[in-house]
Amino acid sequence: MAGAIPQFDRWFDEAQIRGVADRMGDAPAVRSRRLSSFEAYHELPIEPNPLYRKYVYFGGVDLSGVTPDRAGLPVALPLAPENTLRVVHDASGTRLELPDTLRAAGVRAEAAADIWRNEAATLDFLGPPSAQPDKLGSLLHALVNRGVRIEVPDRCALPVRVQDITVLSQPGEAISVHRTVAAGERSRVLASEEVYSTGGAGSASQRLYGSSVRVSVAPEASVHFLTVHAPDLHAVSLYERRGTVGKSAKLAWLWSGFGGFRTRAKMITELPGQGSEVEDLQTFYGVGQQAYDSSVQITHQGTDTRGQSITRGLFQNESRGMSRGLVRIEKEARKTLSFLSEHAMLLSRGARSDTVPVLEILCRDVKATHSSSVAPVDPEKVFYLESRGLSAPDAVRMIGEGFLSHVLERAPVTGLREILYPALAARWEGREITWGPEQFPAMPPLSVAAEGAGDEWRFDAKLR
Repeated sequence: MAGAIPQFDRWFDEAQIRGVADRMGDAPAVRSRRLSSFEAYHELPIEPNPLYRKYVYFGGVDLSGVTPDRAGLPVALPLAPENTLRVVHDASGTRLELPDTLRAAGVRAEAAADIWRNEAATLDFLGPPSAQPDKLGSLLHALVNRGVRIEVPDRCALPVRVQDITVLSQPGEAISVHRTVAAGERSRVLASEEVYSTGGAGSASQRLYGSSVRVSVAPEASVHFLTVHAPDLHAVSLYERRGTVGKSAKLAWLWSGFGGFRTRAKMITELPGQGSEVEDLQTFYGVGQQAYDSSVQITHQGTDTRGQSITRGLFQNESRGMSRGLVRIEKEARKTLSFLSEHAMLLSRGARSDTVPVLEILCRDVKATHSSSVAPVDPEKVFYLESRGLSAPDAVRMIGEGFLSHVLERAPVTGLREILYPALAARWEGREITWGPEQFPAMPPLSVAAEGAGDEWRFDAKLR
């Protein structure tokens, strides 16, 4: 993949970071933390682990003309789904729409402008500094200029649906959003984070999207967090996910990548609660010069915990994929059940993907497995479909869609494959997914599929 080496020192300067601090109204401790993150951005390597540095695909990125103070008018919006907490981030800032039904049930939501009024509240919202900082993660935190905090009370009577939409509408803009979701005991949350772009003049210039999320799941609660990444093919995106799961609680990370030029995502989940569970399901479709870099880390700390990470990517032209997963099972995490799967299909000779699964097991009374593969399309399957009347391109497309469907059909969201298919079809046919006054590709109403552990989740069952 061709691409100039990034000139990180030219992307942003301290004056721009101080400007963000001034516009956000940073208190002294918050400003100090922001500047420390920017200093770390200059000092740290893009990949702290030397084992993975040769897999970094970030060439061709030039954010020297990008600025975090780019402002503009609010984007047009469709009607919000019924009983849905809608959050919108665009060039005008952050907007919240909290229905009376959820407000009456005790659900609370605050935008960054309100949180920033109190120094202690802001520091709590931002959370502790990362124990594993890296260059791009530090930049993500230094540039935070949007945010939302969502709190769901214990035993909330209603399932809480959150729709978080970000629309990149200005050339050369930088939007970095920080979110926290606290799900109380026995509550149920289904959140979607959706990222789009508007078309028109200036859309060919690079712009930056940053997304950091902290989710805490109280005992017997469930949180499903779906990300639909569909900006234009010039967007550079940095994602960071951190989750903590309590006793008998469940967290599902769902990530589908359709757009963007360079995309880097880090998912970190800790399972301290007895009987806690996490699913991390990811799909990517890369074309042209796109590159996806995904890192998953699951740490089992409590007893009888369960975790699975399944990643599948399709790559054609000169696109690139990197998928690395780490499952760590601590000494006291008895009866852990964990599964790590990373597979990629290459549709062109110029495409490339790397998969690096790692298991770190410190306890003997566990069951943990992994699988990994990178391969081209099976020519025998293509020949079989051609013999049934399909053209070669249609055969490859059918095989590729089925390859991704393995993950989407396992997702605990009803009909997710059908919901995401229009986005996948658009990318496959070379069409942009554009947000405009008359076209809103936002997700329709979503619901959680019937829950309940299958046989594969039993400790005494054989893992596939």
